[in-house]
This record gives sequence, structure tokens and C-alpha cells, in this order.
Amino acid sequence: QVQLVESGGGLVQAGGSLRVFCAASRRTVSTYNMGWFRQAPGKEREFVAAISWSGSSTEYANSVKGRFTISRDNAKNTVYLQMNSLKPEDTAVYYCAAGSSYPVTPYNMAYWGKGTLVTVSS
Repeated sequence: QVQLVESGGGLVQAGGSLRVFCAASRRTVSTYNMGWFRQAPGKEREFVAAISWSGSSTEYANSVKGRFTISRDNAKNTVYLQMNSLKPEDTAVYYCAAGSSYPVTPYNMAYWGKGTLVTVSS
């Protein structure tokens, strides 16, 4: 079974930075497309960023483009999301997911982590 565990969430002031982590089971990040999604209270889960299994392609939501960076470390079997210039509207539970389709959507990912909460204060 593919297991995904997010970490690194917390409270940060607007304009600050935070890095969240997704630790995956063996070889997951090099055999699946990996994505970050987020869900704020009362809102649908939305796409944030994705990286292909080969690492050759990345995609970002327009709302985070230029501020967030997704990366992967196959040796550590970990996917990262570096979040800079955080805004209060970035507040959400951030989820890591793995799937076989690319580009990814909230509906085509096969495995999901439990999420890590990121709160951006103003």
C-alpha cells in the first residue's frame, strides 16, 4: 500500500515562508506523479502543484505560481512544497497525493495523505 505522510505545516505570518514535506513509501515519488492539493473550510479541494514521476514536468495553480515550488528527492522518497510570500488566503489543509495521470486533478489521484494544516495570519 502506498503511504503518504505530510509534515511541516504550522502558523506563519503573511509574507513569510514555509516548507511542507510529503514522505512516501518506497519508490513512490519516482513511479507516480505527485501533487499537492489544499482545502480550506467551506471550499472544495483544489490543485496547488504537481510534478511528474520523471521529474521532467511541473504544474502550478495560477494562484500560487511564482510563489510556490514543488520538488522531489527520489533518494529520500520525499516531495516538497516550498511556499514563499504566503497570504492569508493560502490558509488550508495541504494534502499530498500520488497518481498515474498527468496533469493531475483532485479527482484522478489514487493515494492521499492525511494533510498538514498551514495557517497564515495577517
